[in-house]
Amino acid sequence: MSVFIVRRSLQAVLVLFVMSVLVFIGVYAIGNPIDILINPLADQQEREHAIAALGLDRPMWTQYLAFLAGALRGDLGNSFVHNTSALRLILERMPATLELAIAAMVIAIVLGIPLGLWAGLKPNTAAGRTIMAGSILGFSLPTFWVGLMLIMVFSVMLGWLPSNGRGPTTLLFGVPVSFLSLEGWRHLILPATNLALFKLALLIRLTRAGTREALLQDYVKFARAKGLTNARVIGVHVLRNILIPIVTVIGLEFGSVIAFAIVTETVFAWPGMGKLLIDSINLLDRPIIVAYLLVIVFMFIVINLLVDILYSALDPRVRLSEAKG
Repeated sequence: MSVFIVRRSLQAVLVLFVMSVLVFIGVYAIGNPIDILINPLADQQEREHAIAALGLDRPMWTQYLAFLAGALRGDLGNSFVHNTSALRLILERMPATLELAIAAMVIAIVLGIPLGLWAGLKPNTAAGRTIMAGSILGFSLPTFWVGLMLIMVFSVMLGWLPSNGRGPTTLLFGVPVSFLSLEGWRHLILPATNLALFKLALLIRLTRAGTREALLQDYVKFARAKGLTNARVIGVHVLRNILIPIVTVIGLEFGSVIAFAIVTETVFAWPGMGKLLIDSINLLDRPIIVAYLLVIVFMFIVINLLVDILYSALDPRVRLSEAKG
């Protein structure tokens, strides 16, 4: 296990390095932030002074080496717009994004696994067909359109829920959260539901497929032959065996929820990392863009490592294959 963790950690360092090069080159090529940040009425001397102050007068490779040297010290540069640490700005917005992502995954898990199990146990009933039709809609409908429809129905037409913002926050172990108050929940429900829709559809289909496959296995037939109750057969022999791949997918999908919360945060004006990224792209704030993408890549790597460790702990065959490798 320790060899596996060390090898994955070395791979993570290489991935971060390659990603930093690609991101830096890509961001460098999309435009000149000076055209946005400097007053168009400024004279040439003021422009040159601003360019030098931001370090944009140097060649790209020199800028990258300076960025890399700072990154090794934990400094991903200062925002051009806010004139403060890019990493600090991202970490300040991270609790809002994590809260939204966790709420979305909870909704997807609480609804997705039971509905998928029901659809797998009763595939030919009206309820089973309705659940599968709903999962197809969850895959097909664009996130931004669903968000706009949720705002139109529940905020504009019914006036039940607010359409934007995070609501009041409360410090929990030093981290600002909004789910501890009723008003915070009112702000959280719509964006969390919108973000959970695709993952909900995915979990329904995965659970249904796993259930249909498990029902055909010999251990389920043997359990029924022993006279076990249907609830015990489903809860112990079916659900327990299909949960291993589902837990793996949940871990991996949690990283994608964090990364792809950008659309939901933009539609609902949720003050998270994704909203900060969109604002930074509009202003060509390179340090924020690069720092955000590297933080997301790092989070993906950590989540994948934790999922691999959990999977190897649950399934001995994974550890055996690692030992053979």
